Amino acid sequence: MVLVIYAIITILLFLVLSANKAKYFAQMPLHGRQDLYPIPKEKGHEYGGSYYEQVGWWKKPRETSASTELADMLKEMLFIKKLFDNQRPFWWLSYALHLGIYCIMGWTVLLLIGAITELAGGNVAASGSIWGMLLFYVTPLFGWVGLILAAFGSASLFIRRLVDSTLKKHTTPQEYFNLLLLFAVVVTGIAVWGNNASLSGALGGMKNVISLKPLNASPLLTLHIVLLGIMYIYIPLSKMSHYVGKYFTFHKVIWENEPNLPGGKIEEQMKKAAHNKPQHSWSAPHIKG
Repeated sequence: MVLVIYAIITILLFLVLSANKAKYFAQMPLHGRQDLYPIPKEKGHEYGGSYYEQVGWWKKPRETSASTELADMLKEMLFIKKLFDNQRPFWWLSYALHLGIYCIMGWTVLLLIGAITELAGGNVAASGSIWGMLLFYVTPLFGWVGLILAAFGSASLFIRRLVDSTLKKHTTPQEYFNLLLLFAVVVTGIAVWGNNASLSGALGGMKNVISLKPLNASPLLTLHIVLLGIMYIYIPLSKMSHYVGKYFTFHKVIWENEPNLPGGKIEEQMKKAAHNKPQHSWSAPHIKG
């Protein structure tokens, strides 16, 4: 029962810490604005221009499109487009890890749906209702694809950072730790749940968690759940929390070009930002902190 409570607490902490990180980003002062174009949310400027190019732009209504902005943002969030365009060989390894994580997230949701289905009296099996058959076949597909890709991606990125002289210079100990932690969680998961193709043990474990029943945990399952809980708590506190920051770096930084008009919102934010004192110092060989 202790493991079940631990799993629930770590999941809740992941959600709370992620929301807190989003709140932190949302309350940060105005960034140093450097307008970059084209901006997807501006209508009619796909060729790379700007609303500010129009004669008397301050007199005209500014039209924006949230859908085009969201579409462009999703290209980066779901497919890591900038890395694909600029570092194609590295993209294959990085995207394997990210796609694996996305599939594991989907697998977790499907396990939750399957567990609720069975607890409600349904049956997740190869024979039975269409819904049960669909969950039976689709759930392990997401699980195996996610586990294999995440294991390959984390291991290959770790090795690539070790042997690539350029990447090695810019890789911190924390980044090695991040990849090792992800690899350990995935590999222990494969060792625990992968004894059959349907990954049925994972569904049973999910049923125990949501029904608050003790898990019949082997030492390996205990290790997996402990590592998974550590990862849930650690991710929102580390640089891996970029899943929260992507929205803000795009919407609030790269594409933030609201007009700075007298008496406007931007002018007010700039006045507040001017009174912010640096909280950190830095130094380099060419300048003292």
